[in-house]
Amino acid sequence: MPPPKDVVKIAIQMVGAIPQLIELQQTKPLASVLKDVCDAWSLPNAERYALQYADGRQTYITESVRCAPPPLPGPTGTVLTSSPVLFSLQNRGEIKNGSILRLTTSPDQEAERLYSGIQSNNSDVKTDSLKKLASLSQDVTFAQEFINRNGLKQIFYIVEEGNDTGEMLAHTLKAFMELMEHDFVSWETLSAAFIKKIVSYVNINAVDASVQQLSLSILENMVPTSRLLFELVKKEVTLDRLLTHLQVTNAQLQLKAMALLIALLLAATDAERRDMMDYLREKNIRQFIHKNIIHSSEPLGDEMAHYLYVLQSVSLNLCERRMRTSMDPYSQEQRELLQSLRQTAFESESEAPASNFSTERRRSLCAKEFRKLGFMNNSNPAEDLRRAPPGLLALDNMVYFSRHTPNAYSRFILENSSREDKHECPFARSSIQLTLILCEILHVGEPCSETAQAFYPMFFGQDHFFEELFCICIQLVNKTWKEMRATQEDFDKVLQVVREQITRTLSLKPTSLELFKTRVNALNYSEILKLRQTERLHQEETLAVPVLELRERLKPELLELIRQQRLLHLCEGTLFRKISSRRRQDKLWYCRLSPNHKVLHYGDVEEGVHSPPIESLPEKIPVADMKMLLVGKECPHTKEKGSGKQNKDVLELAFSIVYDMEEYCLNFIAPNRYEFCLWTDGLNVLLGKEMTSERTQTDLDVLLSMELKLRLLDLENISIPDTPPPIPKPPSNLNFCYDFSHVEQ
Repeated sequence: MPPPKDVVKIAIQMVGAIPQLIELQQTKPLASVLKDVCDAWSLPNAERYALQYADGRQTYITESVRCAPPPLPGPTGTVLTSSPVLFSLQNRGEIKNGSILRLTTSPDQEAERLYSGIQSNNSDVKTDSLKKLASLSQDVTFAQEFINRNGLKQIFYIVEEGNDTGEMLAHTLKAFMELMEHDFVSWETLSAAFIKKIVSYVNINAVDASVQQLSLSILENMVPTSRLLFELVKKEVTLDRLLTHLQVTNAQLQLKAMALLIALLLAATDAERRDMMDYLREKNIRQFIHKNIIHSSEPLGDEMAHYLYVLQSVSLNLCERRMRTSMDPYSQEQRELLQSLRQTAFESESEAPASNFSTERRRSLCAKEFRKLGFMNNSNPAEDLRRAPPGLLALDNMVYFSRHTPNAYSRFILENSSREDKHECPFARSSIQLTLILCEILHVGEPCSETAQAFYPMFFGQDHFFEELFCICIQLVNKTWKEMRATQEDFDKVLQVVREQITRTLSLKPTSLELFKTRVNALNYSEILKLRQTERLHQEETLAVPVLELRERLKPELLELIRQQRLLHLCEGTLFRKISSRRRQDKLWYCRLSPNHKVLHYGDVEEGVHSPPIESLPEKIPVADMKMLLVGKECPHTKEKGSGKQNKDVLELAFSIVYDMEEYCLNFIAPNRYEFCLWTDGLNVLLGKEMTSERTQTDLDVLLSMELKLRLLDLENISIPDTPPPIPKPPSNLNFCYDFSHVEQ
């Protein structure tokens, strides 16, 4: 008979003793279990001991307890108020068969010992205690015991009054970070003296790099929590200082400095964000990032890629205000910008100044010139710019084009003025629509994703990226218009082709605007037609009835190939990041499937570890215990109380495995959509279900296309009939057949 579900077979270790192999009854009180274990080793005072995982994060085993930490005295005698949320500390039910536990000092005893140790006058004892504290503080049970003993007050004292800037301070700050991670204490309650001390470690050079990294991380966590802390950090840590940290060769210090910079930008108001970006532009931060980070000899990590994506998104979103603002026909400044377009294009054409004409003649001349500029409402061109988006952003782009590339601007206008009315490319109308297309492609005005890493390297090689990109693309519109021999009725078709040219070129991730310009101009209308024709022919080939029948016959074999590829990917494993509602966390964990496809192994890993051996991952889930797969909003970690409004991008990447009688979940946030598809497909295969991701259909289409092309290679240029040819009637006699029964002797 199989063992009862509430009984697990485990091993318990203790230093200097022979391990015990026991059957742990999950219904038996933990205190009774500890007493039995201590009695077996003849240890008195069982209440002073606790069980702890021997591998991995070595967390304490706890009963099902719900509690809230009490208010705590702050660093200067004030009260550190704790969160009103009740914390569930149970993890006993997660013990599996074969788990190895260790008998160790109980959390309260260990917290008391370390609390005394960090107050020791012996520097070695103090350093060792702080090092141990930094390690144990990851455990929520220990963290609560330590905080309840006013442990944070002692840490504040060490930081505020100490002069050490080396190993001891690094352990102190690490312990502080881990303790604050549990959200027992609000960041807003930190004292000014403590914050200024942390700021000083960032602002001076004679500090260990690890201390500076931790200090930057602490400030990064403080910034989003309150307006007061944001203003304090922004005032004390200048942008110049952050730029100095960005220029160091230490990749981790560079990363933490970028993280704090992004936190400040996201927490700032629109006006503050604009001022900060203007200052960073003056300091040529884009060129520095382009040269020393993107094109560094070291590979770009996922975290830095995300920060560069956010920096790009924040910068482009500065255009949102102008994009959503309609033109005000009564604004003198806006009218002057509009008039400057006309004057730049036609100022040399008039033999006599317009001031010599009558009002009626001058109005007629202006209307004619605005019509040549391509405005649909030439008597009142401001009406064309009332639509928002793109609003005033379209006007800004046109003015930028006319002032920074006057020759190209004049050539565009005059060239189209000399064409027939129906064949001229309307500059203003094209500019308005093109600005809208660029805003959609570049996601201007959309909130930043919490996980995306897709940025354009060429963005960081140019200060006025959006405007310069517009200048290239508006000339592309004119070029494509001529190639298509378009008329006014073809306007939408031309812009559709231009959108396709831009998106296809951007997908190649050109490293500079010059390279983008070269590639997008090479992708002319005839090339677009060829690509479309190839795609259409491919589609037509695959729609013939015999081909469709062949596809259906090939599908099972190719789907099995995809299943094997998905399982192989799970065996290779993936690095996942832990994401909280407060910030992107630095903590990483790795998950992979065993080669025999029977067990999922997972565990925390350090930054820089890309493919840890399966033996180093302490946690495991038998595939036989997996019950179902949840995705998106169904996942428990997207419903957690206090998690705040979930980002749409995170919801699209979230999935969970429900296992062990549907009592527990292993929660994932995939690093990208590709990994999400492969993992959900692979887990569905393990559960005996169909693969449902969009990637499955894409891969199946690619494999079917390749297989069909190979099988139909001999039929190239031969039309395949929709129906098979008729079978001819049998002949009247079979005398033409050779009779093999008469063998010559």
